[in-house]
Amino acid sequence: GFLCGALQKTELQCRRNLKRLCSLAHGFVRQQLNTMDPYNEENIKMYFFENRIKTYEGWPFDEDCKCTPENMAKAGFIHTPSENSPDIAMCFFCLKELEGWEPEDDPEKEHKSHSPACHFIALKKKVEELTVEEFYRLQKERHKFINNKSCNEAVTKFEEAAKLRRADIIKTAMGEE
Repeated sequence: GFLCGALQKTELQCRRNLKRLCSLAHGFVRQQLNTMDPYNEENIKMYFFENRIKTYEGWPFDEDCKCTPENMAKAGFIHTPSENSPDIAMCFFCLKELEGWEPEDDPEKEHKSHSPACHFIALKKKVEELTVEEFYRLQKERHKFINNKSCNEAVTKFEEAAKLRRADIIKTAMGEE
């Protein structure tokens, strides 16, 4: 037989499991592709400064500092606070989240430092000045970040579930149940 997971299975059972997993993966990819419509308004509105700045209600830094809402939005960040962290900001493009902001922190420098591969922070012109081709290239890069983050989260979730399942199997095998 074949080893499928932690239990001995026949080749046919392993192939059925693999087919089911491939079907689940295919559904996940199809779902991701459906959310990538480049014409979707929700998909592009954060490219524009005026939409990013609107997210900064309740931002703890207003004046006499470098990390004002205006500077944060210019650097591509949107305000994504939580109950315990009122100063979380995430780049809408590369999805990098930063918190623990200090008044002297420069949002553009911090963004470049923590996410040097972000294409948005590297733009040399305003979004409004991009050609359609340049915008689509940029959008393609953005979706690479989105897919990467989504896949990493799915893998982490799977690994955590596998770890728990493995522990259950070991307990059962050792007669500890």
